[in-house]
Amino acid sequence: MSKILIVVTSHTAMGNTGRPTGFFYEELATPYWAFVDAGFDVDIASIQGGPAAYDPSSLDVDASARPAPVTRFLADPTAMSKLAKTLPIEAVSEATYNAVFLPGGHGTMWDFPGSGALARIVGTLFDAGKVVGAVCHGPAGLLPAKRADGRPIVTGRRVNGFTNAEEQAVGLTQVVPFLLETRLREQGGLFENGPNFQPYAVRDGNLVTGQNPASSALVAENIIAALRETRAGAAA
Repeated sequence: MSKILIVVTSHTAMGNTGRPTGFFYEELATPYWAFVDAGFDVDIASIQGGPAAYDPSSLDVDASARPAPVTRFLADPTAMSKLAKTLPIEAVSEATYNAVFLPGGHGTMWDFPGSGALARIVGTLFDAGKVVGAVCHGPAGLLPAKRADGRPIVTGRRVNGFTNAEEQAVGLTQVVPFLLETRLREQGGLFENGPNFQPYAVRDGNLVTGQNPASSALVAENIIAALRETRAGAAA
């Protein structure tokens, strides 16, 4: 059975604003269930390991208005146990996995770029032709990842992520440590995007990226398609 590693942030503070942050629930739950329902084995890791903190705003809605995968995740003992006991990224062996997926949440902007272990895992899987995916602010974890020749993995690749316009719309341009779209472009990523807060995803070979929470299902679909193509190619 193919295995997918999901990596979430361990960062819990929105700069010096006093506001809490973490991972964004829809961006974790929607792909998680898409992967599980498609027959993949899924592990959840985080930068520090242990209980993973979520962004309260991602659950700060009436329960009836939550995306169905979030409700399902919250009610599932196995899923919640994985979230309560995330693997520390330093202890993860990339050889175990066929894909890595990085959900967003503003916390990723602080701890993903500085994680050498995450950079190693993402870069190694990418170079091996395995699938690398990220959504919203999750592509912050692509920034430190390098190919074997030292080039950033996003250089020359079509990529997507939370846009500068969306960051401005949520009023956090001056809070985040950098603008994700700008940094992806600076690394040579061929950035493309759709309208603010609308579903949009990009697949360029084994690299899949999506723009915002609403893009989570599209990203998952593209990751699953890429994995199935990889598996079919290996069996041929």
